[in-house]
Amino acid sequence: MKEILRILEQNARATPAQIAAMVDKPVKEVQRVVKRAEKEGIILKYKAIINWPKLGKEDIWALIEVRVTPQRGVGYDAVAERIYQFPEVYSAYLVSGTYDLAILVRGKNMQAISGFVAEKLAPLEQVQSAVTHFLLKRYKESGETFHLPKEENRRLPITL
Repeated sequence: MKEILRILEQNARATPAQIAAMVDKPVKEVQRVVKRAEKEGIILKYKAIINWPKLGKEDIWALIEVRVTPQRGVGYDAVAERIYQFPEVYSAYLVSGTYDLAILVRGKNMQAISGFVAEKLAPLEQVQSAVTHFLLKRYKESGETFHLPKEENRRLPITL
């Protein structure tokens, strides 16, 4: 099963026939494994990674480190759930180190993200502090690199 899932993780468009050939299993078995994984919530979603800048559209992303007070009996889970319910939150992680949570947030512009922090995140009772890092350039996401055009060297040559 893991081998089939790893193939789908790398290429969600792989057909059952293609996967079956790669793992040397019958197509019906691959279909059964995939259907069971979907039903059991092992496969959560099939996703495309879009290079939005090539289309002239790009949202602003920020990584926000959040220090929180865990709740008695539930730890960090309750506050994390409260935070990841906001539509601006793309990903949320419990992390080790100085901060407790790392959240990836998407917004139309910097003001939208700062508004999220000021109006939604900071007012939460369990939130002690937050540090926002705006992402400036995307090089790689979900294992896929974004091939950026090479910048032309505009420096003048040095002559002696």
